[in-house]
Amino acid sequence: MKTILGKKIGMTQIFSEHGAAIPVTVIEAGPAVVTQIKTVETDGYNAVQIGFEDQKEHRVNKPMKGHFAKAQVAPKKHLTEIRLEEGETYEAGQVITVADFEEGVKLDITGTSKGKGTQGNIKRHGHRRGPMTHGSKHKRLPGGLAAATYPSRVFKGNEAPGRTGRETVTVQNVELVKIIADRNLMLVKGAVPGNKGGLLKIQYAVKGK
Repeated sequence: MKTILGKKIGMTQIFSEHGAAIPVTVIEAGPAVVTQIKTVETDGYNAVQIGFEDQKEHRVNKPMKGHFAKAQVAPKKHLTEIRLEEGETYEAGQVITVADFEEGVKLDITGTSKGKGTQGNIKRHGHRRGPMTHGSKHKRLPGGLAAATYPSRVFKGNEAPGRTGRETVTVQNVELVKIIADRNLMLVKGAVPGNKGGLLKIQYAVKGK
């Protein structure tokens, strides 16, 4: 399960050999460093922890300084953990780069979607508005919420106004169109979650094998 962390740069387009325009998202992926190896004997399961993007040393607390020193790597800003499949082996301090991936493969990309703050039910859930004329008092209101005297409460899961976005979202089976290894860049077809500069977790597609 090849996995790497990256940062969303933005969107552009490239052209195929036949002249077709392909919309792509540019991702600065890695290099990521293995900061910890977890085994069944020490932790009860097999996994590796990887770090991405250097962090200033004075911004790291003492326990984390010791954690990075044990792996003999520089302090990292972002950490994530990945379970190992049978036969996979890693070493502490090992560097994972875009060169470890292959063009044309399918990826699952996880990020935090754009936050839109508190929104009404129409924008949040796609509800229709009421009539705008003839003295209508129901334009963008959510409508009836409860069931009268019994059960005299609002049911759980009701689609109501509230916070929209800023959720963990995974897009599956995204095609890796091009790799620019000397600049640590991945070009993937289509859009991925999050703002420019947002953290992304990129791994081989689970359903695309």
